[in-house]
Amino acid sequence: MQRVATLSAISVLGLLLAMPVNAGPRHSDQSYYDYAEVLNVKPITEVVRVDVPKRECWIETETRYAPHASKSITPEIVGAIIGGALGNRFGNGRGRHIATAAGAVLGGSIGHDMKRRHGRAYEEPVERCDIRHEYHEQEQVIAYRIKYRYDGRIYRTRMGRDPGDRIRVRVNVAPAE
Repeated sequence: MQRVATLSAISVLGLLLAMPVNAGPRHSDQSYYDYAEVLNVKPITEVVRVDVPKRECWIETETRYAPHASKSITPEIVGAIIGGALGNRFGNGRGRHIATAAGAVLGGSIGHDMKRRHGRAYEEPVERCDIRHEYHEQEQVIAYRIKYRYDGRIYRTRMGRDPGDRIRVRVNVAPAE
């Protein structure tokens, strides 16, 4: 039993001695992270169509009618009398009564409308607005081509952002077989 414990301790010691010094956090795949010097960054661009909605407003003039200030119902009464008299001239018997009633109702309605129309007319400015879409083409950066140096070697990659003057790299150490 003591021999097994000694072999385990020796195995652990051997693994510790095989690890590089200051290698950073370890991963199960024998890799660690470090930083490399960025040599060149070139943006990759693409032309896209951009929709720019614009609100356009203008002033139109509308004719409005102020309601007649009179509270009198005289126009409705006069209209009903004239309509009833005209309706009475048509038909005979019961049909004449129906024509008279219909003429009175129609005449009263016409009188009411006439009273409203004889109100004061005036012009009023009214703002109207509409949304217009303008399209234009615009160049946008979609990615970056990065050239960097690590451990004396030159590498290239593509990233979605500009890394600045250094880039984080993952270094993988594995035995050559």
